[in-house]
Amino acid sequence: MLSIYLKEINSFLNSLIAYGVIIIFLTGVGLFIWVFPEYSILNYGFADLETLFSMSPYLFMFLIPAITMRTFAEEKKDGTIELLFTKPLTDWQIILGKYFSGLTLVLLALVPTLIYYYSVYRLGDPVGNIDSASVFGSYIGLVLLGAVFTSIGIFASAVTMNQIVSFILAGALCFLVFSGFGYISTLQISGNISALTDQLGIQYHYAALSKGLVDSRDVLYYLSVCFTMLLLTKLALGSRKW
Repeated sequence: MLSIYLKEINSFLNSLIAYGVIIIFLTGVGLFIWVFPEYSILNYGFADLETLFSMSPYLFMFLIPAITMRTFAEEKKDGTIELLFTKPLTDWQIILGKYFSGLTLVLLALVPTLIYYYSVYRLGDPVGNIDSASVFGSYIGLVLLGAVFTSIGIFASAVTMNQIVSFILAGALCFLVFSGFGYISTLQISGNISALTDQLGIQYHYAALSKGLVDSRDVLYYLSVCFTMLLLTKLALGSRKW
């Protein structure tokens, strides 16, 4: 797994993908936090990072599929995937190596946003007048969200050899899992079913973590979705033996 991980990381860092994703993400978030009047904390007047955590999931829906779209699709298109499977590696080692390399790139994009936290911390009146527990709970939610979206992107890349199709499929699935269940729950159905449907979506659990309360049930939900998507990836790759 380590060899696949290092190979993928080197591939990312030797291309414009890694740098492009990080720059686009930081620029997009920065514009929302500091520039756009309807979102800017300078106009809002409160020392918080709600804008960062409310807009990042939607930026992730585009940026993470851009990272993962080539993981398996490119290997299939170039015909190198058969060579990959001849190596003394299990399917899980290959999948996890590619998965963690993509997740690492997502984490690298998040680290510089701590500058925004420090800036808002210093701008508070008095200095430090920011709900740090809520901020770090939201960061945990954002990391877990990145983990889920990366697993979805890996799955989308495993079921096609076209990178564009992989990108579109991953983006659509990320949106469905994040917001789709919430929209469905607003339909005119019974209260219990609406509540249950809402809880099936990531947005419900993401909002819970954003309050600063890290509940093991929310973490378990994220991990379960990740495992399910990676298992589906394993089944998709295993279909070559059928």
